[in-house]
Order: sequence, then structure tokens, then C-alpha cells
Amino acid sequence: RDTIMAKPKELKVTLVKSKHGRLKSHKACVAGLGLRKMHQTVTVADTPENRGMINRISYMIAVEEA
Repeated sequence: RDTIMAKPKELKVTLVKSKHGRLKSHKACVAGLGLRKMHQTVTVADTPENRGMINRISYMIAVEEA
């Protein structure tokens, strides 16, 4: 029995400020989103977990809907 699952919405996240000198928990959020370098853009699923990380480090990133 096959069911078609709706594809989750995605967000494009770009690191626009350096992670150097930031709180350890904020650096962990950057890593958790898959960002490594400045101006790198990744696509992540729009989940409550990712939204929480995005909200915590909103001052360091730019977000747009993919």
C-alpha cells in the first residue's frame, strides 16, 4: 500500500555573519543547520527543530523560502 507523502517545505539559509567569537550553543546551531563557511547557502526542511535553530541565530543568517 503506497501513500504519496507531501514534500516538506524547504528553506534556504545563508550564513552572513562570522561564527567566530559566538556562544558555543550558537556555533552548534550553525553546524546543526549544515553551515560551515561565510556566505554558504544550504537548503533545510522547514521543521520545528530547524526553525528553533534559525530563530536562535537569526542575527547571523539570512533565510528565504526555497
